Parts: sequence; structure tokens; C-alpha cells
Amino acid sequence: MAAVFKYILPVEETHWKFQGTAETAFTWDYDTRSEELLRLYSKGKQQQWDAEKRIDWSQGVDPDDPMQIDEQMMPLHGTPLYERLSARQKSDLRYHSQVHNLSQFLHGEQGALICAARIVQDVPTLESKFYAATQVMDEARHVEAYRRLLTEKFRFVYPISPPLKRLLEQALTDKRWDFTYLGMQVLIEGLALAAFQRIRDYAKNPLCQAVNAYVMQDEARHVAFGRIALREYYPQLTAAERREREEFVIEGSYFLRDRLNSEEMWECIGIDPKDAMAAHYASDGQQRFRKRLFSRIVPTVKDIGLWSERVQEAYADMGVLHYGDRNAQEMLDHDAQVAEEFDKLMQRR
Repeated sequence: MAAVFKYILPVEETHWKFQGTAETAFTWDYDTRSEELLRLYSKGKQQQWDAEKRIDWSQGVDPDDPMQIDEQMMPLHGTPLYERLSARQKSDLRYHSQVHNLSQFLHGEQGALICAARIVQDVPTLESKFYAATQVMDEARHVEAYRRLLTEKFRFVYPISPPLKRLLEQALTDKRWDFTYLGMQVLIEGLALAAFQRIRDYAKNPLCQAVNAYVMQDEARHVAFGRIALREYYPQLTAAERREREEFVIEGSYFLRDRLNSEEMWECIGIDPKDAMAAHYASDGQQRFRKRLFSRIVPTVKDIGLWSERVQEAYADMGVLHYGDRNAQEMLDHDAQVAEEFDKLMQRR
């Protein structure tokens, strides 16, 4: 029986359309030049999976705390405002914050689906078209998995947040193909990996853990795809073209950092958004989390060569420059290994 679920907004208000300016790149040059991308394409083919079969959807969740994440990781925890909340308000905050996070994952994956389809259309090289085609299927599977998790195990779905909506618009409306990579593969997917990791590593509910672990296995390849393609392309740019990309990365990074406030969520649970966002932004836990979200973005930006003094100064100002010393590929390889370990764990249950 199909699940019946509720949207925070009326469903007719959830449709979003905008005019894009994509170009179509059709090549008659069938020679391939990037063995690294071809190997990634081969891995993408081999690692396709069925969300209906790989995930045990019979597993239940606590109706009030589906993910079962420690209270210390809740929004506002450790602030005076949190201490003033009633037990009912804290329970609502726990539930709504989980739904809001998963809802943004769901919307982000649909955005990634659209971006991947565009990359197939406008990327100039054949091997990139090959890999992007596997990513289209990956992203459809992710939409399927998060949609099922939300509609079967949670009570409602939040709309797309304004910051995510704006960044997707920027990634999809610029006619230069590499801006789609920068917006989606580097910024949005990089941020998502860090957010997915938080649930995978700290949630105690096995279903929520598994969904995020398996999605991360695919996302690790997607970020690698962006790294390889852009690392090969950016040495060809002029100084002016490089500055445009660096400005996009700097603006996008500040935008993501400063707007993770979930204003629509505070209104739904009856907490004044102005008070909540001020406390949320200033809390020690949120500041640490906000910085960790860039643990996947910064090393990738460095790896693709957008590592000018201006970019480094911006990341130093955000307190995340040290992430540039991390090995991006090692983290992505670890994500793939963790997913395989989840397969073994699921088989033993």
C-alpha cells in the first residue's frame, strides 16, 4: 500500500521551475584521454545497487527519536535557550531537526539527479559523459532511498531550504559546465558527505545508519569525479577565469556556513526564529559542526587547484583552513569501506 505522508507546505507549493541556460556538447571524438575517469566509470558500473534489496526496510524506528542520536548533538544543546525548553519542546526539537535534515538530503539528491543529467548533456569529454551517466542512476536511487525513509518511517517532509535552493539555482543556471561541477560535486556533495557521516557514525538506529552509509559509498565516487574532471580542466584556464571560479567557491562557502539556520523549522515548533537562530549560531556545538561540514570541501578545493591566497584567507577566516591538509582520496576510500562493513553487519542480523 502506498504511504500517505504530509508536507509542511501544501503540495501545490512544492513545485519549483526556473529557466536554465545549458549548452549541449556532442562529440564525434571517441578517443578517451583520462584513464582515471575510465577507472571511476568502471567502478560506478560495478557498484550499482538496488535500494529495495540492499536495505532492510522492515527495521523499525522510535516514533519520537527515529535516528537515536545523543542529546548533546541536538540543535541548541548547551545554550540557555535549550535549558528553558519544556520536555515536550525538546522532544519536538529532536524530531523536527531529524526530519528537516533528511528532507534537505532528499531535496539535495533530487538536485544532484538534475545536475548529473545536465553534466551528461554539456560536459565536453566522452569519459565524463560515461561516468555522469552512472551518477544519474546513483542519484535516482538516493532519491528513492530517502523518500522511502521519510515517507515510511517519519510523519512529514519539510520543503527545500532557501540556501540549498539558491545554490542549486546557481549551479544549474550558469552555462559553463564546470560551474555545475563546482556547485554540486564540490560544494553541495562535499557538505552532504560531512552531514551524512554525522548520522552514519553517531545514530544508533541501524536503518538510518545504513541508508546514509550506502549513499555515502556512491557520493564518494561523485566527489572523486568532480575532483578528477576539474583537476584536469582548470590548468587550461586564464587567470581571469580562475578568479571567477575562486569567487564562486568563496561566496558559496560563506553562504553555506552562514545560512544553516533552519528558520522554517523553528516556526513549526513554536520557537521564535530570531531567538533560536541567534542561540543556534553562537552555540559551541553548532560552531564545531559548522566547521566540520567543510572537512570534505576544503581538501577538494585545494586538490582541484583553486588554492589562491584569497581562497586560503577565506577558509582561514572561517576556521577551516587546516582541513586542506587532509587527504581527500583517503577519506573517500574510507567511505566505501564503511559501506562494505555495513553489508556484513546487515547479513549477521
